[in-house]
Amino acid sequence: MARILITGANRGIGLELCRQFSSRGDEVIGVCRSSSPELDGLAVRVLPGVDVCDEDALQTMSSDLAGDDLDLLINNAGILVRGGLEDFAVEDLRRQFEVNTLAPLMVTRALLPRMKKGSKIAIITSLMGSMSDNTSGGYYGYRMSKAAVNMAGVSLAQDLQGKGVSVFLLHPGMVATEMTNRQGISEAESVRGLLARLDELGPKQTGSFWHQDGRELRW
Repeated sequence: MARILITGANRGIGLELCRQFSSRGDEVIGVCRSSSPELDGLAVRVLPGVDVCDEDALQTMSSDLAGDDLDLLINNAGILVRGGLEDFAVEDLRRQFEVNTLAPLMVTRALLPRMKKGSKIAIITSLMGSMSDNTSGGYYGYRMSKAAVNMAGVSLAQDLQGKGVSVFLLHPGMVATEMTNRQGISEAESVRGLLARLDELGPKQTGSFWHQDGRELRW
């Protein structure tokens, strides 16, 4: 049984990650700003009131977990604000960088004392952060913030390799959540693929970028 911490756990992909990991017997810690009836109904430990952009809240979270080593940290919390070249708002760009790029780095740093040799860190990113895949433009804040978190993940992989901690960048696919206006594959299908990748990936693949369906992706 693994101990797994998941951010953005109250809905969408985060909620489904909690559901599938807990259903197979893993010990799950769901972190969120506000819980939900669906999350409260699962056999998981819920840590509400945690803003992943708030360093004080993250340090309190880490202190609350003293003595609880983590086998897997999943940085899942994220936001998407639509905006093209003609109508993007600078504040929306900043907010997406805060949540999508800076927060995973801050969460990881706060929880490093809970990580041991053999632990894994996953960052739920997006193919929309791929340079080579961008053939349609737009979505400036989301694309840029996901490309930046990909770079953060690669740097983390380098920095943590000596500690025996592996880091993976994972694209969940186009998933039918509130973020995508319910277009795409089901949350259950996406998470089944993510679990398969997390189970099979190891130190030799640290710092790499994967689709939930098993394809390694280009930057």
